[in-house]
Amino acid sequence: MTITDQTRPLTTPAPAAAAQPATAFTVYWLYQADPSRRPATDTEREQAAQSMLDAIARHGDSVQVRGAYSTTGLSAGVDLILWLIADDCDAFQSLASEIHGSPAGRALALRHVYLGVGSMSQYDPTHSPAFLRGLAPKKYLSVYPFTKTTDWYLLPYEQRRDLMIEHGRMGQEYPSIQTNTVNSFGIADQEFIVALEDDDPATLVKMVQRLRAAEVRKYTSNDTPIFLGRLTDTETAIENAL
Repeated sequence: MTITDQTRPLTTPAPAAAAQPATAFTVYWLYQADPSRRPATDTEREQAAQSMLDAIARHGDSVQVRGAYSTTGLSAGVDLILWLIADDCDAFQSLASEIHGSPAGRALALRHVYLGVGSMSQYDPTHSPAFLRGLAPKKYLSVYPFTKTTDWYLLPYEQRRDLMIEHGRMGQEYPSIQTNTVNSFGIADQEFIVALEDDDPATLVKMVQRLRAAEVRKYTSNDTPIFLGRLTDTETAIENAL
């Protein structure tokens, strides 16, 4: 895998790969700045940001940056979201260790880690996460953990499939939204990670509000906290967080 070109704004659509993988690991690192450790000058902030960029670049063969998102003024509690993709889960840990020891890592506390595996849907074999289909990231990202009730898994598969088909049809009323739902069973507190992408947050609001009327909603156990970030180039996103 190759890292997103740091010289190219991430809002520029990237060409889709010729052949997309059937599965891939993905992780969302949500960072919060530590005011007591923030760089004191603009030069120090730029140097700290560069230390993180250099670490990411050194791992470019194994970790792909899908997007870097600034949450300033949009979500409290975090200042930066990095969305990464890799074929090997070990690649995330290797990169995280290097970032942790960098000047940027010392100033940014990792508040949430949403780790999952993307693959084809068990209910709709034609559907998979947008990032696996090679679709370019959109301007805004809404990401949150998701867990269903115990009763959901006791329903017959056919009933679950029909409910999810209804849910999917309702979501198709908003074709501009890209969905990225991945599995976290047994490797995190949540069962799924939901990531929605669109160029207009108002469209995200409309779709999620619409989906509240889906019957499958009554089988939701948890779907918070929700974080909203704006896509920007990686260097600027890191500097803004610092």
